[in-house]
Amino acid sequence: MRNILQVTNSHSIYNTFGHDEYYEQLKTYFDSEYKIAWLRMNASPRSCFTPTLLDNLNDAVTRIKADMAFSEGTKYDYLVLSSDVAEVFNLGGDLSLFRKLIEQRDAAGLLTYAMDCINIVYGNFTHFDEDLTTVSIVQGDALGGGFEAALSSNLLIAERGVKMGLPEVLFNLFPGMGAYTLLSRKIGPALAERMILSGKIYRAEEMYEMGIVDILAEPGDGELELYKHIREVRRSPNSHRAINKVRDIASRISLEELTAITHVWVNSALSLTKKDLRMMDRLIHRQNSRSH
Repeated sequence: MRNILQVTNSHSIYNTFGHDEYYEQLKTYFDSEYKIAWLRMNASPRSCFTPTLLDNLNDAVTRIKADMAFSEGTKYDYLVLSSDVAEVFNLGGDLSLFRKLIEQRDAAGLLTYAMDCINIVYGNFTHFDEDLTTVSIVQGDALGGGFEAALSSNLLIAERGVKMGLPEVLFNLFPGMGAYTLLSRKIGPALAERMILSGKIYRAEEMYEMGIVDILAEPGDGELELYKHIREVRRSPNSHRAINKVRDIASRISLEELTAITHVWVNSALSLTKKDLRMMDRLIHRQNSRSH
């Protein structure tokens, strides 16, 4: 957090808008000077979207919306998603849970988990129906659902050298919580399909060149770049506000689209073979080895 303190010259970021002890897998901060709600993920036992982390995120967003209603939309200008785990933003879906539900043929359980994910993705993309900007600061690897979450933010800041991608094809599945929808809006359907079906892992520099990453930061400077961006926005707020509204119109997505794709994902997950599940086991092992 050193860069934040260097830029703000203030300790206001340490004032919480919620109660840190309430969240098992999420740390929350409020920077009153820059009107930022910080959400820092700290999932356990794996740095992925566990059901607990999804619940924590949903509760934090509910509190933010309540604060916005109480303040007549003035308390927050930015909602920032980042990680409290070194070298990892988020490693994606809870593969251990997926495997268990697939073995149990539990379509309802898979769908419930997936809907919890796309509700967050959709809300983040539509800035939770509030007059604020959602931001992801990627300072470590963002894979699968972790990359989808970063993509769903209105502003994606990534540090040089971090890795991002969609490896689901390695176990014969596809990323079903927004990747196709979000990527096709940014780089077109053809490139989105190519990226999804390749399973390739990209560096932030490549993602920036493709127009997926909005701001490329030096290692350790993700937060610094956010504050630079905020100062620039404050110099011409009307222009930025108008462009944000234009982007909302031009890049509109629907919850119905995401939900329909999620149903395809559930059916595909239930069609995985034992060979596919063995490959998933390898990735589960990698998730475990990257956590904390």
